[in-house]
Amino acid sequence: MNVFDNIYQRAAQRKGSQAALAAKLSKPLSPESLRALSDDQWLEEFTRKVFQSGFYWSVVDSKWEGFREVFWQFSIDKLLMMSPEMYEQRSQDERIIRNAKKVKSIADNCHMIFEVQQQYGRFSEFVASWPEDNIVGLWLYLKKHGARLGGNTGPYALRVLGKDTFLLSKDVETVLRAEAVIDGGLQSQKSLLAAQQFFNEMRQYSGFSLQELSQIVAMSVGENVR
Repeated sequence: MNVFDNIYQRAAQRKGSQAALAAKLSKPLSPESLRALSDDQWLEEFTRKVFQSGFYWSVVDSKWEGFREVFWQFSIDKLLMMSPEMYEQRSQDERIIRNAKKVKSIADNCHMIFEVQQQYGRFSEFVASWPEDNIVGLWLYLKKHGARLGGNTGPYALRVLGKDTFLLSKDVETVLRAEAVIDGGLQSQKSLLAAQQFFNEMRQYSGFSLQELSQIVAMSVGENVR
């Protein structure tokens, strides 16, 4: 597959060698390790990514212990008992970033996870079982059934907790457009399906995970030299 070979060689050259490139790659978790995650961890990471969107990540991180205190370490069971009034009150707590609309997403995403639990037993099981060759389908599920998880927010949360996924970063978008994989809106269904097919083909050809491929593609262009 000439496209992958060209991208890989360009990334390796930019990083100094194939060995140097390999040292910068990270692997996703196995399905077994994903299943070991608690559903509370998923809610916490969704919330962190929702708040990081539009804020300096360092500001969110500096407030994170406050978030964990205010929202009971993101316990699904406890948060399901909170009334809208309680959420509104806690959205003004000085220990967190005070944004009522984003705080409301905690309740909405808590209920999304609860609904998934009714069918799959655990949200972690649901994520671990989702096929990587249709990872954009999981992105779209989170966007439709969750709150503020569209765009890159949901995919970044999946990546952080170890689900194998590519990311549509600026550098990845640059390559997708240069290779004529996409030519319209980045988040259109047509573009998402085309990107999925592109990564599926490279995955089958190379044996790399979607996560590793996404990193290789991103490191083949842009300002991230060495």
